[in-house]
Amino acid sequence: MNTAVPHEEKSDKLVVYQIFTRLFGNQRTTNKPWGSRDENGVGKFNDITAKALQELKKFGVSHVWYTGIVEHALMTDYSAFGIRKDHPAVVKGRAGSPYAIKDYYDVNPDLAVDVQNRMQEFEDLLKRTHANQLKVLIDFIPNHVARQYFSDAKPAGVRDLGEDDDQTRAFDPQNNFYYLPGQAFQVPPGVFVPEKTDAPYTEFPAKATGNDVFKAQPDGNDWFETIKLNYGVDYQHNRQSHFDPIPSTWTKMRDILLFWAAKGVDGFRCDMAEMVPVEFWGWAIPQVKAAHPGTIFIAEIYNPQQYHNYIFTGQFDYLYDKVGLYDALRRLMEGQGSTEDITRVWQQESGDFANHMLRFLENHDEQRIASRFFAQNPWTAVPAMTVSATLHTGPLMIYFGQEVGVNPTQAEGFQGEDGRTTIFDYWGVPEFQAWTNGAVGEPGAFDGGKLTADQKNLRQFYQQLNHLVNSSSAIRTGGFYDLQYVNNNGQSAGYDQHRLYSYLRHSDRQKLLIICNFDREKTARTTVRIPAEAWKAMNLDPTQTYSLADIFRTKTRLKAAGQAGVPVEVPPLGVLVLEIK
Repeated sequence: MNTAVPHEEKSDKLVVYQIFTRLFGNQRTTNKPWGSRDENGVGKFNDITAKALQELKKFGVSHVWYTGIVEHALMTDYSAFGIRKDHPAVVKGRAGSPYAIKDYYDVNPDLAVDVQNRMQEFEDLLKRTHANQLKVLIDFIPNHVARQYFSDAKPAGVRDLGEDDDQTRAFDPQNNFYYLPGQAFQVPPGVFVPEKTDAPYTEFPAKATGNDVFKAQPDGNDWFETIKLNYGVDYQHNRQSHFDPIPSTWTKMRDILLFWAAKGVDGFRCDMAEMVPVEFWGWAIPQVKAAHPGTIFIAEIYNPQQYHNYIFTGQFDYLYDKVGLYDALRRLMEGQGSTEDITRVWQQESGDFANHMLRFLENHDEQRIASRFFAQNPWTAVPAMTVSATLHTGPLMIYFGQEVGVNPTQAEGFQGEDGRTTIFDYWGVPEFQAWTNGAVGEPGAFDGGKLTADQKNLRQFYQQLNHLVNSSSAIRTGGFYDLQYVNNNGQSAGYDQHRLYSYLRHSDRQKLLIICNFDREKTARTTVRIPAEAWKAMNLDPTQTYSLADIFRTKTRLKAAGQAGVPVEVPPLGVLVLEIK
């Protein structure tokens, strides 16, 4: 099904589907806390079949972000395949964190059916994905690596990270790591190690920990399993910069990006990008794009004061909109906050970079909507996800299983019970397994055969939303007009200025009025006013009468006079997307 807008100008309205690769195809249901790979199972590259990818394309996805591809530290022993074993005292969870990279030039052996052939299996997945008209994103983790980083797969002539470091110096611009000379690393107290070890973990001299901790013994809540990479910033001397000559880490990390882009990876989600100097990004990203035009870069970033800098100096295409729209919508979904917060968010992000903000309600770091730690009901996402998808022209992201209401309810192991799907443990995701509809050792049918009626309806909502986004020129490339200011403060009878949010999206070809009701219990019955200036912004006559049809959920048809406003009825957690004719 091709739902793209014909002859469309370039759009930033990607629909990114994040797949946690090791969980996606796992059909085992054992789910033993702290279970091993063989007990709990692990998904493979090969589980993401052509059929799976076809279904994601039908779902309305444009880009697939495969999370956990690059080889990272884990407790499973692959030494029989020439892969160094990781010491379990510096690994989080039996399956390990995908953000503790142990070899930037290799892939996670857990994901391969034939471990010796693991890179080929990944390259085959790349080809399958592209053959199904989807683009591929992977993680680039630039700020830190696993404590026992060692590349056994690096290309000929590549010098390993730390290989040429002067370990007698706490800081040197050409060192790849930061050192604590004369001090030995100590594992944080209380770290649970489920694997027996022959010897304690040793590291001398100790290296600084990934979250900028310059102590020989970090805390158990620190990123103790990682070491910080040195981009020429002397953190212990007022963060002085030493960028000339170009630091060694800059060239090594640029070359890693070029390595993956040359394989056909279409873009990178860059982990904790703001912990790496913006000058590096402004130097490296244009070089990668020059060699591989069209490569996209998404920054995980949480400091709104740096948004402009990382887009225009750092050259990022897109930034996480976590501290902004996500936080505002989460408050509303939990029955707090106000839709006035949405107006504040777009006002802060409008102007020259609203189209650069990646909107989402779930990802691997955030709690699941359906969990008791968040909204407890996946249907609360309807108005929030509609706003996320249609507010502006920037990209949208969905986390695998969000569309079927994944709700983690037990401690999986290292992750603990916290409302998140584990990123550290071997596990099966029951709601997602109901969609993949397979059996252990067999490919999934990917037909939702085991979903409940409610789950099928929820997934249908997400699919309809994706198709709306893909087919609407107003949403993809059009203008935006917030209607709150003419409806708030009693200006429209029955208009709840804290639970209703109304706005226009408009292009030459299409004009939309979008109304979202965040109230869980009350139906909104009101008249939405549209000021004369807004009609003029859409090149429409405010004195005329227009027909309006809901093109999204309810298929409601209305007639409304421009000056009198639009009478509407929106059910609890309901939305209207009215096309104005």
